[in-house]
Amino acid sequence: MKLSFHDYIGIAIHQADLRLTSYIKSRLDPYNIAPEQNLIMLLLWDQDGLTQSEIAEQLEKDKTNITRMICNLEEKGFIERVTSPHDRRSLKVYLTEKGKELGTHVIPIAETFNDIVCEGITEEELRMLREILNKMCKNVG
Repeated sequence: MKLSFHDYIGIAIHQADLRLTSYIKSRLDPYNIAPEQNLIMLLLWDQDGLTQSEIAEQLEKDKTNITRMICNLEEKGFIERVTSPHDRRSLKVYLTEKGKELGTHVIPIAETFNDIVCEGITEEELRMLREILNKMCKNVG
């Protein structure tokens, strides 16, 4: 039996992602930060001093895209890259004072956004959703 357009789970996930991204983008625009850049900042607000490789690994993004986003964030003055004293080939990424200040504005936006997205969804449903999404990711490699 041929699936109809609305039966494809990938389309539903994609449409949800577009809507969520559009919403958060509108909230982040006044702070000159894009949603994907915000993911890097959220990691650094949680654990400052990660390497570019660690950031790429945690976000499951290729290093080229991460390097581009990090360069952009550095140009905006939110972060700085510092050569590791233990391995001169490794760069660690640190928040600047401007980047730390940005967190005081953006972290509450991210937390409110999470609350809005999860409204009416139980902890058990969220756990199941994460499990299902992980299975889907594993299914495609």
